[in-house]
Amino acid sequence: MTASAAQAASFGDATALRALIGAGPLASEWLTVDQDKVNRFADATGDHQWIHVDPERALRESPFGGPVAHGFLTLSLIPALLGKMVTLVQRMGVNYGLNRVRFMSPVPVGSLVRAKFAVESVTDVDNDGVQVVWGVTLERQGSERPVCVAEFITRHYF
Repeated sequence: MTASAAQAASFGDATALRALIGAGPLASEWLTVDQDKVNRFADATGDHQWIHVDPERALRESPFGGPVAHGFLTLSLIPALLGKMVTLVQRMGVNYGLNRVRFMSPVPVGSLVRAKFAVESVTDVDNDGVQVVWGVTLERQGSERPVCVAEFITRHYF
């Protein structure tokens, strides 16, 4: 069973997170990846490759039929989408890293994307914290193939 964005979850301890291991994924709301978002990402990262920021040329020359979002833009949406989906009542939380990232298909500008989050593991760490490995699948509305799959690692201190 997949929880919808309207059923966002709130957790206040590691036991509640551990209860999610093996449960169905939590699905975020759909988010539009528009040209303005792509252009701002290009400005922030210095990656102004034409397949991202020149819609006219991308329509003419790109194998994707138009401009596409940067893969790393898609990846960078993960923490924000998780934060909108899951509320953690904690002293502090940090993004710890990523494993096994794959960009499976492009995200054409104007697409709607969402993320599905499944807790794969919860491990105790120093200072009364836990490390959570989230299996993340980013989807594009209307596409059968995911746009990105990754393991996202966070640490939480309750």
